[in-house]
Amino acid sequence: MTGNEEAITHAIRELSDRDVSLAALIQEHGPYKPRPSKQPDIFASLSRSIIYQQLAGKAAASIHLRFTELFSDGVTPQELLKLDIDTIRSAGLSNAKAKAIIDLATHVHEGQLSLSMIQDLNDEALVKSLVRVRGIGPWTAHMFMIFELGRLDVWPTGDLGVRNGFGIAFCDGETPTVKELAKHGEPFKPYRSIVAWYCWRAADAAKEKKPN
Repeated sequence: MTGNEEAITHAIRELSDRDVSLAALIQEHGPYKPRPSKQPDIFASLSRSIIYQQLAGKAAASIHLRFTELFSDGVTPQELLKLDIDTIRSAGLSNAKAKAIIDLATHVHEGQLSLSMIQDLNDEALVKSLVRVRGIGPWTAHMFMIFELGRLDVWPTGDLGVRNGFGIAFCDGETPTVKELAKHGEPFKPYRSIVAWYCWRAADAAKEKKPN
C-alpha cells in the first residue's frame, strides 16, 4: 500500500468515526476513488480541465479526443504554441476555450507558471497561480487538485453538486449557500476532498431516484 493509499484509508476511518451521516455515505457508495496520477501530465491535465468546463461528459470527451489528435508527440506547451487558433478550434473548442489553452501554454512558456513546481505549492498558493491563467477559475483549480494531484483537503464550495449533496446528506435536503458550506466544511478538515466526493455521490444518487 502506498503512502497515499494509507492516508486515504486512515482518513476514511477517521471520518466514519466523526460523523454518522458520513459513515452511512461511505458504506453506501464504497471506496473513495480519486487517486493522484503516478506521473501527472500537468499541462495536458489542465488543458483537459478547460475543455471539459460546462460540457456534458460525452461531448467533452469527443472534443478532447480530437484536441489530443492535433499532437503527434503528446500535448505540450511548445507544440500547442506552434498551432494557430483556427487549428485548435477545429477540434470543437469554443473561441474562449482555445484562447484559454493558448494563455496556459504562454504562461508556461514564459515562466509565469512552473509546471515542475506546482506540486510543491500549498493549496492556497496553487489556486492563486492557476487562476492567473485565462479560463481557469477556482473550480477548475479545485478539480485539478482533487482528481490529478490527489490532494485530500480541497473544499469546492462553489460546486453546485457538492452543495446539493451536502444538503441531502447533512441538512435535511436544504442546499447550503457557498458561505454556509464553507463553515460546514470546517469539522471535516483535513479531509474535505473526501467529503466533497461523497457529496457528489449523494447528489447523483438523488437524481437517479427521481421519477422520469
